[in-house]
Amino acid sequence: MRTTVGIIGAGPAGLLLARLLHNAGIDSVVLETRDRAYVEQRQRAGILEQGTVDVLREAGAAARMDREGIGHDGIELRFDRRRHRVDFPALTGGRSVMVYAQTEVCKDLIALQLAAGGPLLFEAEALAVEGAETQSPRVRFRHQGREDVLACDYVVGCDGSWGVARKAVPADVSRVFERTYPFGWLGILADVPPSHDELVYARHDRGFALLSMRSPTVTRAYLQVPAGTDAADWGDEEIWDELDRRLETDDPAWTLKRGPITSKSVTPMRSHVHEPMRHGRVFLAGDAAHIVPPTGAKGLNLAVGDVVTFARALAEYRETGSDARLEAYSETCLRRVWQAERFSYAMTTMLHRAPEATPFDDRIQLAQLDRIASSRSADADLAESYTGFPLD
Repeated sequence: MRTTVGIIGAGPAGLLLARLLHNAGIDSVVLETRDRAYVEQRQRAGILEQGTVDVLREAGAAARMDREGIGHDGIELRFDRRRHRVDFPALTGGRSVMVYAQTEVCKDLIALQLAAGGPLLFEAEALAVEGAETQSPRVRFRHQGREDVLACDYVVGCDGSWGVARKAVPADVSRVFERTYPFGWLGILADVPPSHDELVYARHDRGFALLSMRSPTVTRAYLQVPAGTDAADWGDEEIWDELDRRLETDDPAWTLKRGPITSKSVTPMRSHVHEPMRHGRVFLAGDAAHIVPPTGAKGLNLAVGDVVTFARALAEYRETGSDARLEAYSETCLRRVWQAERFSYAMTTMLHRAPEATPFDDRIQLAQLDRIASSRSADADLAESYTGFPLD
């Protein structure tokens, strides 16, 4: 097989890249290890930045998102029994975010790719990326019981932190920066309407809590738990009771709605950046290059930024003959990545209580939150960071 761009991984990054390339008249092949049902069911991020929403609309992939997505003009910070709303449009010149699950983004992009895109091969396991420094890198893969080779002009690895694309970057030129946190998120899905019309981020002495949603009838919520926690150790009523405690407020008008919990899982928390994000003609995107703790809602949006940067750079090369933007891919993406890492780290350390936290640490967290609640500039900095950094 031969194509211009070989894409490893059919998550939102790989699928969106295929769509952007198709719209630019550039052919691609997408290889995905899992089957279609798995890709369309795996639960991941659900907050789309303004830039991500705009890109999906421009790509012709937003019809269902615009019908079913839930636009959010702010979030609520809850601390010391207080409530503070961060008003995104008022603080950012009109920017906002959209609640629309990654699973739904993938379904939409898969349907478009199969209807009017290049080949999308499910259950096609990428085995190795070869020839990164040549003009024609190759992806060895296994599909339908036999091995094959995909010859490309470029390879884009959207195959996560354990995929094969990152291995194409030699160890002697790679640098890894990371932090592992001593806690995770116990996440639930529940068949009950959300208790608030916007996301609630709560800092509490017992630990962090997040109240979110998947739809007008489905609640998504999270609790900070020690690293290594088994979700099965938490009973349903125990989860609701703990959410009630951590979301407590002096406002008598607010109550937590309870309902049947349909899913429980624990997400570990870490920050990770691999540099560089390009070696020769192999480019890394999304989790293959960076991971952020979910507190800042940046993971999916960073991946979108990566593939938009690559697609624009390749289109410019084909139109003008200049490969300057392709050469600058890693540097361009990493500027945005590190800003997202900074913001996600700041949100995580401000809202989560570390196991070794002292009363001094508690007061610092409360002072940070009070600063946001009392200063328009601090409020605006959070709003600008949350709604998204420039894509290119």
